[in-house]
Amino acid sequence: MITIGLAGWGDHELLYAPGTRPQDKLKVYSRYFRTVEVDSSYYAIHKPELFERWAEQVDDGFSFVVKAYQGMTGQSNKLYSDDETADMYQGFKASIQPLVKAGKCRAVLFQYPPWFDCTRENVRKLRVDKARMGDLPLALEFRHQSWFSGEMRDKTLAFMRQEGWLHSVCDEPQVEPGSVPIVAVSTHEEEIIVRFHGRNAAGWVSNGAPNWREVRYLYRYSDAELLGWRDRLLALERESKRVTVIFNNNSGGDAADNARRLSELLGQPLYPLPPKQIDLFE
Repeated sequence: MITIGLAGWGDHELLYAPGTRPQDKLKVYSRYFRTVEVDSSYYAIHKPELFERWAEQVDDGFSFVVKAYQGMTGQSNKLYSDDETADMYQGFKASIQPLVKAGKCRAVLFQYPPWFDCTRENVRKLRVDKARMGDLPLALEFRHQSWFSGEMRDKTLAFMRQEGWLHSVCDEPQVEPGSVPIVAVSTHEEEIIVRFHGRNAAGWVSNGAPNWREVRYLYRYSDAELLGWRDRLLALERESKRVTVIFNNNSGGDAADNARRLSELLGQPLYPLPPKQIDLFE
């Protein structure tokens, strides 16, 4: 089963009729896609009531991929004591319990930073993080090439299988060392996640620019690129029961279009888009 969705649901103008209220967008979004990635959980640990409200707005069969809080993946500027660290993990797990209880939490995504390289210390952190999260399904995404360079590729995949991590496969610009190659291999029989970040190499390394967030994911996949991924996804479907695909290339509003096109190439039905607003000056 291949399920396709987007990162977030608020910014995809293609999906919403003019005047759609922000509080109604998740329900409308769920007509088009059956999964979504929650990015706001990276910036703050939400109250459980928020996840409960989101769970109530979508029907059974819809799922959320929830991004781990930045303090948990070493991307916060704050230094945490042991007690604060324990509270942080407990607070995060408590926050997503409404999704877990509703059967709508597909996975918690641990996306580690570009400087998180393949060292003994970082392997130890992966083990500790996995243990702290208990039996929740966890997806692991690297952003440093050392994890998949040379002989480390097979060792990393074997480690993920042994520890029970779901693999979050990336399609992203190849900019050393802060990116990873496409390693389209499942590490868990239940699930694999594929995330499309685009292939804008120049924008990927422009962190110092004032608009770097706008250009980092500015990319539109071609049909040829999506066809290549269609074949990969069909192969991955033979390795895991579920394949979850997330398009994150929305700086230019391309994610929804690309996701719908990939669905079409896979022979999946498409919910019709709302009529476009007429521009008198076109």
